[in-house]
Amino acid sequence: MENSELNIYKQELTLEEYSKLCSTIYNICGIHLQDTKKLTVEGRIRKRMKSLKMDSYSTYINYALSETGMKEELIPLIDVVTTNKTDFFRENAHFEYLSQTVLPNFIEKSRSRERGNYFQFWSAGCSTGEEPYTLAIVLNEFAESNRDFRFMIYASDISTEVLKHASLGIYELDKADVIPSNYKKKYLLKSKNPEKQVVRFIPQVRSQIEFSRVNLMREATDIPSNLDVIFCRNVIIYFDKKTQEQVLKRLASKLSPGGYLFLGHSETIMGIELPLTRVASTIYQKK
Repeated sequence: MENSELNIYKQELTLEEYSKLCSTIYNICGIHLQDTKKLTVEGRIRKRMKSLKMDSYSTYINYALSETGMKEELIPLIDVVTTNKTDFFRENAHFEYLSQTVLPNFIEKSRSRERGNYFQFWSAGCSTGEEPYTLAIVLNEFAESNRDFRFMIYASDISTEVLKHASLGIYELDKADVIPSNYKKKYLLKSKNPEKQVVRFIPQVRSQIEFSRVNLMREATDIPSNLDVIFCRNVIIYFDKKTQEQVLKRLASKLSPGGYLFLGHSETIMGIELPLTRVASTIYQKK
């Protein structure tokens, strides 16, 4: 191990440096980094410093927060500090409600819609893609018994690293264990290389999802308006109350009348004035 690398391990991120970093991240993307996350952030930044051949936290912080750093390092920095944990069919009650209640309701009302049977979905904060691919499975299954049903899924995240992963549609074999076997046979291809224990979603499914980088603190110009369903689960928990209100209002404005917003199991719109009505646990419909 080189001396510069040893120096990194002997140092620690000062509270002043961490505070400056937290303030910048909050102002740009609304993520509230708590003091308890300092050690985690420190370790992740250390890996970034090694790749940039920097031997001190102060050098990295000064660079990252400089005018040049804001152009070159901002996205990698956000990738470093964001947490991206997700699974296929996570909080499955939401997908059951979607297939059993929301989609049949959509079909019933589709005759009076300008778009007819064409529906638009948004997975906001999609991480490595498990949520939008789960959505695609559910929607394709519904389409089999409703032949005129057509859809498009928009999926977004603030992290470019997870979006690269998601757009490939490739996952470790054990990651796909939670997907029912009949769905795996229909929608997944197993690698022919026995040394690669991976699966990939079939081209049809991959073509139904459009991935883009979106900062929920800004207007999501890459995402169309008049969406029918938005999944934004386990995302707003990282924001303070003020930011939550801003983000939720922005999401609600993207929904068409009668559209649905799905939040994470520990998230709520309580105390925030929105044109939404609770229809089930953490599921809301636009008035």
